[in-house]
Amino acid sequence: MKGIKKSFSNNHVLKGIDFEVKPGEVHVLLGENGAGKSTLIKILTGAYQKDEGEIYWEGQPVQINSPLDAMQLGIATIYQELNVIPELKVYENIFLGREIKGNGKFSFINHKQMKESAKQFLQMLGQDPAIAEQPLGYLGIGQQQLVEIAKALTLDAKLIIMDEPTASLSQSEVEQLYKTVEQLKEKGIAIIFISHRLEEIKRIGDRITILRDGFKIDTLPVKTTSTDHWIELMVGRTLEEKYPKQTFTLGEEGFRVEDLKVSGFKEPVSFSIRRGEIVGISGLVGAGRTELARAIFGADKKEKGKIYVDGKLVDIKSPRDAISAGIAFITEDRKSEGLLLDQPLYMNIVLANMDNFRKKSKLIDLKKIKQGAMDYVKELKIRPGNIELNARKLSGGNQQKVVIAKWLCTKAKVFIFDEPTRGIDVGAKVEVYRLMNQLVENGAIVLMISSDLPEILGMCDRVLVMSEGKITADFPINEASQEKIMKAATGGSN
Repeated sequence: MKGIKKSFSNNHVLKGIDFEVKPGEVHVLLGENGAGKSTLIKILTGAYQKDEGEIYWEGQPVQINSPLDAMQLGIATIYQELNVIPELKVYENIFLGREIKGNGKFSFINHKQMKESAKQFLQMLGQDPAIAEQPLGYLGIGQQQLVEIAKALTLDAKLIIMDEPTASLSQSEVEQLYKTVEQLKEKGIAIIFISHRLEEIKRIGDRITILRDGFKIDTLPVKTTSTDHWIELMVGRTLEEKYPKQTFTLGEEGFRVEDLKVSGFKEPVSFSIRRGEIVGISGLVGAGRTELARAIFGADKKEKGKIYVDGKLVDIKSPRDAISAGIAFITEDRKSEGLLLDQPLYMNIVLANMDNFRKKSKLIDLKKIKQGAMDYVKELKIRPGNIELNARKLSGGNQQKVVIAKWLCTKAKVFIFDEPTRGIDVGAKVEVYRLMNQLVENGAIVLMISSDLPEILGMCDRVLVMSEGKITADFPINEASQEKIMKAATGGSN
């Protein structure tokens, strides 16, 4: 790609980007949210049209006017926000738009061949082949991500673009993906790898191109340059601490779950959190962490169990009940469950607390709404800072900040964060961590579900480990290690 430029109205997103990738290499694209990574990739895949510049494929100039053009060239993309149809079966998603048919003129779709092929690719990714025949919506986000990877593999692509592919995967699934990437490299397949996990980039990358504010800053060899240098190039400054953990005096119990039985799991769960601590929940994909959070929040029914906030028993049968009880839930899937993508930022921010923005006549006070939303946009440094913009227009990291702003607006007492830094850059991560510290300092309860073990070890005071729906370990952070957590997560004794 040479001299690629792209603007949306007066917002210049790409300012003359040069970028290349060679067969058999993993070329990492790194930059803060809003740096232009996603826009560059969407131009390469035909989702957006460039304003200026040229694209060359195998030495020849090409015009990529649609995703079909990109697919026919041999470009496959695994987007951070999954492109799937939950109601269709897994194998149908894998072959969507490329269904295998018989040889006749009026031939039918060959479901048997599609199922067998899908099972082979799922097995290559370490998955149970039987899931090929399940509706995709029955799978967790991590497994859905692997289905997207299987889809790319079936394309027999020459270039695979992976946008945060490991963000929702368990450690074992991540290792499986790394093996798959090595196999693809050996076959001469080029990979563009977008990730904010610097340790992962060190392990898997060959070259790294860093973008900032729509400009290409540099292209560097991964193995001989430092992560600190990448960060400095990416954000234009040094980050003092990746995990700015603060320690507070432990207070009284502020939140307790007692014998909560989640549908589909055998044993009830009990735990409590005191003021002054951040408690993490770790475990493999499918361990029941998100299911537990959804049951606490009233999004899914619980079979039995009690929930206490500030020592008082609260009756939660719906998310409305949870909000009234002072519980906030920052969901793992921000686009489907956290935002109204085609509504302006100000509406998203006040959505869970509309009653606080009514006039005496009970009508909505739009002026008050916009002022309240603007305060949170400034406090959380949401970019762009235009509250009239639809949420869809923001980068992933800024969308996450809008979700957090929505729950701050409710003045909640308990904040449940489910994979809060998935798909956001290192600078935005630090801002989220500092916000957690601030919440704890102000007396709120913070429960963080995360698959990122360094994040758990870096930000939590205590870590609960789940396996098959039950809590298998409760470590003070000074006794926890990645090895101990993984042992407990796989059902080993501690």
